[in-house]
Amino acid sequence: MAEYINIRGQNIEVVASDPANPTQGQIWYNSTSNTLKGQGLSTASWATSNNMNTARYFLGSSGTQTDTVAFGGTDGGSALSATEEYNGASWTSVTGLPTGITQIGGLGISSSAALAMGGFSPYLNTSYEYNGTSWSSGGTMATARTNPGGIGTQTAGLAMSGYAPGGNINNSEEYDGSSWTAVGSLTRSPATNRMQGSGIQTAGVAFGGAASPQILTEEYNGSTWTAVNSMNTPRGGMAGAGTLQTAGIGFSGGGSSTATELYDGTSWSTDASVNTARVQGAGSGTQASALFMGGETTVAVAATEEYTGAAPTTLTITAS
Repeated sequence: MAEYINIRGQNIEVVASDPANPTQGQIWYNSTSNTLKGQGLSTASWATSNNMNTARYFLGSSGTQTDTVAFGGTDGGSALSATEEYNGASWTSVTGLPTGITQIGGLGISSSAALAMGGFSPYLNTSYEYNGTSWSSGGTMATARTNPGGIGTQTAGLAMSGYAPGGNINNSEEYDGSSWTAVGSLTRSPATNRMQGSGIQTAGVAFGGAASPQILTEEYNGSTWTAVNSMNTPRGGMAGAGTLQTAGIGFSGGGSSTATELYDGTSWSTDASVNTARVQGAGSGTQASALFMGGETTVAVAATEEYTGAAPTTLTITAS
């Protein structure tokens, strides 16, 4: 039988207590607990949390897994102004948008600095800023659109794609906290809407979309878009999240897909599945800690799920 030293080229250290900062793949024997241990990765998973107060889809969102605001959308009938904040456990209804808006876009990294843009009532070029208490009018977009994707912050945001009166568009616009400026367009063909994204205004990635092929991915460098490796599973109306160009996450979507995929700046990999498949939901947070809210099955749903990515963890090694 091969010995560990011959496989890995190192001895198994005997220690009285576990190392404070073990490296990935490190193995040791704890003489106090009489256990063989190693540093590995936990398993990624989605966990069901408390429902939203208002079931809806085509909504916008901003924030982290424990500090998110969700707004607008539709319950299948009316365009909604309803706004809710999530604290990591439950949702609380707060001041609504000035008017009901469905197919709305959203961006931001906290519940107290959100940006809502575009939407339908009918096609809108408006944007609204949320400060954690109330909504105020923001700048006017250059192109009215429904279902824009968004990344970045309230003072340095990027809106991309969408559906205008003439059809899907590749147009992108940057927001500086007061006004919108048209910038380089996406290169994808055909154009799409409801793209998801991750990153910041000067280094972002956009992926998915409602129009086939729904697996296309592009990176933005602050001026131009470049096509990169595609996703693995085509599905329209997926949700997504992420704050880095090199760490995006897309989940669920059309065709009752429960698929989750992670982007590392080069390629996509499949990860843990969501519990409830749905389309046109919203996402917030990071690749390691994401939130999935709302959406549509055959009806509007209020479902909320939290994603926890694989992370370094100490494992006890036993015979199998």
